[in-house]
Amino acid sequence: MSQKNRGGLNRQNAGTALEVVRENPAIALITAAPAIVVFGVVWWLFGFWPALLLVLVLGGAALVLRKVR
Repeated sequence: MSQKNRGGLNRQNAGTALEVVRENPAIALITAAPAIVVFGVVWWLFGFWPALLLVLVLGGAALVLRKVR
């Protein structure tokens, strides 16, 4: 059976993305900025451990949703 492409990066696209980040790391920072800001605000409001727990829960939910889709 053929495996359906689920929109993930293949080896060639991953290499290209890595080259872009090496060329201009600001692109990676701009991409990650919203997540960093949310983590910082949750940390400021509730502390480090709740912020870390939020990251782990959201990351786990993203993995589960990706597996289900």
